[in-house]
Amino acid sequence: MAELGRLSIREKVKSALKMRDVGNKYSDLTLPRASVLVPLLIKNEELYVLLTVRSMKLHSNRGEVCFPGGKQDTKDRTEIDTALREAHEEIGLPPDQVEIICKLVPIINQDDILVTPVVAFISDTFHPQPNVDEVSDVFILPVYHFLKSEEHTSTRYDAAMLLHFFTFKDRQLNKSFTIWGLTAQLCIIVAFIALGQKPLFKVDFDLDDPLASMDKYLMAKYATSKL
Repeated sequence: MAELGRLSIREKVKSALKMRDVGNKYSDLTLPRASVLVPLLIKNEELYVLLTVRSMKLHSNRGEVCFPGGKQDTKDRTEIDTALREAHEEIGLPPDQVEIICKLVPIINQDDILVTPVVAFISDTFHPQPNVDEVSDVFILPVYHFLKSEEHTSTRYDAAMLLHFFTFKDRQLNKSFTIWGLTAQLCIIVAFIALGQKPLFKVDFDLDDPLASMDKYLMAKYATSKL
């Protein structure tokens, strides 16, 4: 415990997240694949996460807050390759400036695509260069925002899942953003694991083993997906 206390915030977060790495556990699931990059950074000794806003030029989910990411390409060997390529294309993040930490339990989206979250650290000096055809805004916010009860609401999505909504006012951009749906759910999970603190609102996953809850929900949805 004394050794853990001497670790930096970055090392504590890496240690907590690496313990939840799923590796290739879900490599045999037969669904179209996509990945998102969950970019973490340390700023003023606090953990932040980077999010993007989808361009209004896109055909689907216009204006929604999300992580950099997209569908797997034929040249992508792994889920990590997909996440890095998409982040480079969308916000100009060089792959060699990304420190991969882990992969978390995938999520099946509304189009029956298996989306793998790839969690990583990036530098706090990174300056995004958004591809305006895909991204309209890029912003960062403290990860702890997703554990607070302020600026949070939720509603029942189905029998097994709550739909969470967070609002965030970015003073630098002078804009307000709403983070919701699967992006919000993933932010809560990452915040809980990385910071080791419980959300101050009701959640629908087991706080003792959040990834087991995600696995259960994933496999239930996989059983009814369009194979």
